Amino acid sequence: MISFFANIFGYFLNFLYQNLGNFGVAIILFSIIVKLVLLPITIKQQKTMKKTAKVQQKLKEIQSKYKNNPEKLNQETIDLYKRENMSPFSGCLGAIVQIILLFSVFYLVRSPLTYMKKVDANIIEQYKTEIEENESTNTAYPEISIIKQKGNQDEKVYINMDFLGLDLSEVPLQDISDIKAFIIPALYVITTFFSIKLNSSMNNKKKKENDKLITDGQEKEEELPNPMEQANKNMMYIMPIMSISIALVAPLGLALYWLINNILMIIERLALSKIIKEEE
Repeated sequence: MISFFANIFGYFLNFLYQNLGNFGVAIILFSIIVKLVLLPITIKQQKTMKKTAKVQQKLKEIQSKYKNNPEKLNQETIDLYKRENMSPFSGCLGAIVQIILLFSVFYLVRSPLTYMKKVDANIIEQYKTEIEENESTNTAYPEISIIKQKGNQDEKVYINMDFLGLDLSEVPLQDISDIKAFIIPALYVITTFFSIKLNSSMNNKKKKENDKLITDGQEKEEELPNPMEQANKNMMYIMPIMSISIALVAPLGLALYWLINNILMIIERLALSKIIKEEE
């Protein structure tokens, strides 16, 4: 399935590359367009989270009433979500989409000759064999090695990887003496933790507002975990850790995609939060 999506994204990325002539610029525009295409899903997810907050009072009442009867509690919780036309796991859709994107783009950047340029597999295998005989191949990213060593000789396997003086085919941990190779991953790490801090701050603010609304004039009841809220919280930390780990052992093109995606996500989160609040 991941190869299927990588292949589709490859057609689109190659179209951008053919018109722009630079792999890095193509990735930036690719990131922006993908973010715009997924905007309706993101908006729906944000509105679902807002709606979830509004039903918390009813949910807490149910939790308090049936806290000693787990079976009844589960049934009443399911009925509540049905009445509100909500799913406890509806917030997971965005996480699933992000996982598909994560691995699809990884496949695409790892094997751009296969997924982006659609080079014949026999040609790739031939060049791979030649490079292996010289014992200079990158076993993790053979197509990247082909681009580096054969790109200037054969137009079919050439991709312009130069971006602002950085070689997007470089892998940071393969040559730790090349400080420039760590610039994009470092910026990605910084924006990742800024994004986590922003999400945590906004979520805590909303939680305090909801708790105040729910507990005004009442004794605060013991809270039981909310499945969607817990899933979103877990994914908020798991995804950046996975991405940072891969960014250090993957070509810089992938780290560039994640960096741009992080910046766009921060802008999107701030904008949507303001827009949805104004609508309410």
